[in-house]
Amino acid sequence: MKQLDRAEISASTLYIVPTPIGNLGDITQRALTVLSSVDLVAAEDTRHTGLLLQHFAINARLFALHDHNEQQKAELLLTKLQEGQSIALVSDAGTPLINDPGYHLVRRCREAGVRVVPLPGACAAIAALSAAGLPSDRFCYEGFLPAKTKGRCDVLRALVQEPRTLIFYESTHRLLDSLQDMVTELGADRYVVLARELTKTWESIYGAPVAELLAWVKEDENRRKGEMVLIVEGHKADEEALPPDALRTLALLQKELPLKRAAALTAEIHGVKKNALYKYALEQQEA
Repeated sequence: MKQLDRAEISASTLYIVPTPIGNLGDITQRALTVLSSVDLVAAEDTRHTGLLLQHFAINARLFALHDHNEQQKAELLLTKLQEGQSIALVSDAGTPLINDPGYHLVRRCREAGVRVVPLPGACAAIAALSAAGLPSDRFCYEGFLPAKTKGRCDVLRALVQEPRTLIFYESTHRLLDSLQDMVTELGADRYVVLARELTKTWESIYGAPVAELLAWVKEDENRRKGEMVLIVEGHKADEEALPPDALRTLALLQKELPLKRAAALTAEIHGVKKNALYKYALEQQEA
């Protein structure tokens, strides 16, 4: 395999460089080479990144790029790139842009034809998913849930029927509220895995139906400390359940047609069983 060395760092190139999410041993050799070779390191927190670079004896120029200044500073960094400088973009931990700053800069680089090179590396969401024991062939990353109960419940309600595995980040002080809202909106039996402090000393990965998980977290205050990822099982469709679209069609046709005819037409339109529709309508009338 061809190795990346100092001579291969390209001018006018933005490198997206993941950094460890806890265990410093998880940084890649390629990341170290890039960080020690580029003209500038754009960091979410220069003090935090400075300590990381110091640990690996890397002397690099640092530039602050965070949520509050990214849109303004992106143009300055783009100019530096166009002038021939190479820049590494890092966040405080993990892969930049995954719930971290960098989108505006990368977008401007792409629009301007500046080369963007992503490096593979640490990402809490993917690490948690790989160990959750839930389907990983299709998944949906949702980032942090809203801070307020109404917004949080609105988001969860919109995802009730989502069949893909769901990935959320959550903070220490909102974990209990989020789990309680999942019980309310997704149902007490929805399976959820809590991955906490990944790669760190107190790493733990625990999964259970969400009501049981909530009780487990409440038992020990330490279980809600640290950086957390919630992996939520996707909705499992009831094969016997009638599609919502079919039920809406049936309700509309019933207003104009006899029940048997409405059920027959609905079955033909949606490809479902006529008898199941007819039975459903009778049960609704009785109710």
